[in-house]
Amino acid sequence: MKAVILAAGYGTRLQADVEADTSGRSQHLAGVAKPLLPVGRRALVSHWVRALTRSSCVDTIYVVTNFLYNDAFERWAEEFSNVQILSDQTKSNDERLGAVACLQLAVKHFKIDDHLIVIGGDTLFREDFSLTRVNERFSDLQAKCEDSCLVLSYQCKDDETHKYGILEVDEDLRVHCMREKPLPSETKSRRACPCFYLFSKNSLHLLDAFLEEKRKAPIEEKDAPGNFVSWLIRRTPVYILQISGRFDVGNLPSYTACDLYFREHLQDIESYMV
Repeated sequence: MKAVILAAGYGTRLQADVEADTSGRSQHLAGVAKPLLPVGRRALVSHWVRALTRSSCVDTIYVVTNFLYNDAFERWAEEFSNVQILSDQTKSNDERLGAVACLQLAVKHFKIDDHLIVIGGDTLFREDFSLTRVNERFSDLQAKCEDSCLVLSYQCKDDETHKYGILEVDEDLRVHCMREKPLPSETKSRRACPCFYLFSKNSLHLLDAFLEEKRKAPIEEKDAPGNFVSWLIRRTPVYILQISGRFDVGNLPSYTACDLYFREHLQDIESYMV
């Protein structure tokens, strides 16, 4: 199994917050890619590399970044033997390819023909999350149908549905619909879907079909990876695994809350996410 960490974003909201912060406490975050932000004792993305390696879920981790941050990621990756960096060659947020196109770029560039974990580079999970449990769930699904894919979900509040992709599932926990940022009245589900997906190798060719269909669509339709998941569930079996919650580093307050959790509340850093 392989892993792709999507890290080609420009962190425009976070950097705007850092620039506007007059306290001086966040100056060290200026110009730092979100996945490389210090969270607790290490970079955010390093938590993923350590957990993926220790759980033995994957043999190689690919990180897709942009031209602006490529050198910083190359320096960061020097301490890991199983990480490879790929730049999408864009130099600004206006040039961005979109997360789905970046995923396709990695699949083609590295000739990936294996089951694939896809992770948002600005996302971490609560301490109850376990890659071992994810792998066990995926293996069970694969034993029943080799086309099966797996996504995560956690319960969001009623007034938060408009922020997320919301999954609707049947009694077997198979996803039959994903609603993008619905009003609470538009769905009974409160299952939010974070950017962590386990795609079967049989499903990877569908990236080409999706992007060809969206070739002339606005970048927004190709940027959020959840748009691909929403499209995918109508074509192949997609199931869920429930988790308790996540950290989504989008702005300065959310980063500060994430960093605080890892500094003061995380119980076992060595086995975190394993």
